[in-house]
Amino acid sequence: MSHLTDFQTFLLLSILKIVVVLVITLTAVAYTVLLERKVLGRMQNRWGPSRVGPFGLLQPLADGIKLFLKEDLMPMATEKPLFILAPIIALTCALVSVAVVPFGAVTHIQGVDMFAISDINIGLLVILGITSIGVYGIALSGWSSNNKFSLLGSLRATSQVISYELALGLSLVGVVLRAGSLRLRDIVDSQAAHGALSWNIFGGFQFIAFFIYLMAAYAETNRAPFDLPEAESELVAGYHTEYSSMKFAMFFMAEYANMITVACVATLLFLGGPTSPFGNLLPTPSNAIIAAILPVFWFVAKVFAFLLLYIWVRATLPRFRYDQLMAFGWKFLLPVSILNILATSLVLALKG
Repeated sequence: MSHLTDFQTFLLLSILKIVVVLVITLTAVAYTVLLERKVLGRMQNRWGPSRVGPFGLLQPLADGIKLFLKEDLMPMATEKPLFILAPIIALTCALVSVAVVPFGAVTHIQGVDMFAISDINIGLLVILGITSIGVYGIALSGWSSNNKFSLLGSLRATSQVISYELALGLSLVGVVLRAGSLRLRDIVDSQAAHGALSWNIFGGFQFIAFFIYLMAAYAETNRAPFDLPEAESELVAGYHTEYSSMKFAMFFMAEYANMITVACVATLLFLGGPTSPFGNLLPTPSNAIIAAILPVFWFVAKVFAFLLLYIWVRATLPRFRYDQLMAFGWKFLLPVSILNILATSLVLALKG
């Protein structure tokens, strides 16, 4: 790249990084589906996908081809522009939130941090804001379908997401208070001193905050035991009843992309992000490539563990009733998250 100007090199590297991150994210979404099917199969004493490719590894590719080739049906009475726009909003918001996630240590090449698309000082607010917009995709899909069952499903999903967003956002305030910053790099650095002992999940009342975040995240992503918007026995299939082909698939891609985002945020805020759980006990690798890749390994391992917890809960717990779901969010999680903020503030004030 010697014949290119510094700006051109910076631009090319930035575009390349964005493309690579998007490809990795979409691949991760596809194989998270396979992971869930395989793990659920093992937990329920069955095989899961095993026919397409070795150990079923090509099953996501087969599913993608099948969905692309399926006929794309659209009922005549739908609001066509909004009907098409709804899954695009849901998937776009789920993917864009990855832009501010630092998934490795700071590694600059030609002025470009290769392990973060964007490093801004309000990264946490950006993630919360973008994921909140995704609810419009759910609301519009039900309304534009001109189907009463779809409308009921979208209303239930919308009220569920908005209700649990309050508890989820408040659960993170204690972490922000401890770090003194909304910048994700600063929050990670505040947990790097003594390995796992410095993680926020083990700090003060933040284990309670992690529990609140975990429960709210299950509800936010419409996952069991809070998957009421897709309760087949009550609503046919929820807000996406009238969708088919890739439009149908985009809602599920958004769901699994949101799972990955939730796992990334939990890793960054409560589990030390890309830092080693052993702290300074392990020597720093002398090889620059290994030193750059090792934090990415720790980050991916923590995200993977969080996703396994997601799947484990789905295989274990039965679905809530809708009144239980709303009561749990408003009457338990929300008050406890407020108490956690007050307790964390008091502890920090006494220390100061």
